Amino acid sequence: MTFLFEYGLFLAKAITIVLAIGGVIILIVGASQKPKSATGEVELKDLSKKLKRNKQDFIEQTLDKKALKAHLKALKKNKEEQLEAKAFVINFDGSTDAHEVNSLREEITAVLQIADKDKDSVIVNIDSGGGVVHGYGLGASQLKRITNAELPLTVCVDKIAASGGYMMACVADKIVAAPFSIIGSIGVIAQIPNFNKLLKKNDIDFEMITSGEFKRTLTLFGENTDKGREKFQQDVESTHGLFKEFVQTHRADIELEKVATGDYWFAMDAQKLGLVDELNTGDDYVLSLLESHQIYTVKYTSKKTLPEKFGLGVSQAVASATNNLWTKLQDIKW
Repeated sequence: MTFLFEYGLFLAKAITIVLAIGGVIILIVGASQKPKSATGEVELKDLSKKLKRNKQDFIEQTLDKKALKAHLKALKKNKEEQLEAKAFVINFDGSTDAHEVNSLREEITAVLQIADKDKDSVIVNIDSGGGVVHGYGLGASQLKRITNAELPLTVCVDKIAASGGYMMACVADKIVAAPFSIIGSIGVIAQIPNFNKLLKKNDIDFEMITSGEFKRTLTLFGENTDKGREKFQQDVESTHGLFKEFVQTHRADIELEKVATGDYWFAMDAQKLGLVDELNTGDDYVLSLLESHQIYTVKYTSKKTLPEKFGLGVSQAVASATNNLWTKLQDIKW
């Protein structure tokens, strides 16, 4: 028993030492990695080939031997050539902080380098209920790069393009939406909790030093004033005004005051208000281009650093999340 106990103790120490050394090595390697290790790459996939291959597989499974032989003979005789016109499909599934814009900008940059404005087009599938103003403002600006390059841009909405999501969508030359997708919400919301009374109740003082009368209008822990609330409301109204102006610029025919109330509509009703151009799913819209365009999906994938692969980025993630929470509580959103 004594031998087994001592052996177990030795084994535990050995494992601990190995893990400690391994952890140190990973940290050293991770710290020495160059910034480029955290970058990613844009992947281009031939969606046309995939769709046509699937179609061919299904046809072959449903035909009898005689019909299949004739079909394959005809297929060989009429070997299909690759189409000249290209359609690039980008997916944007936006969260509240719009961090997905980082990938979007890479994907758009890649497309702009190879697309031909005379025959190619871009399709962006948007699924977003909006979020922070600066994030979705940048998202809309990224899509604007496509139209500035004179490439036809179609935005497809299968589920939701509301608030900041609609701000991005309205940049497109055409908005295609599934009948029951949610569209609109052209408004601004800002909300912030205040814990000042709770702090006072527990005899906790909070000091905040600012320079500039309106450096901080409303705070989480300080005592808010009517003057601060009034300025905050003015900021919200000003942001809403910019939002409305942006939408009106890109959808000139809509009755702005009728649709810019913060309300939302299903696409069937949104089309009547001029917020949507066509009722259709993104899938069917892509299929409609199959015979006239070579269709590609464009996706940016970021590479994980070695520490992240071993789960050593957890502490950084927690610190980042804490900082983001503080920021988000004070953000104006649309």
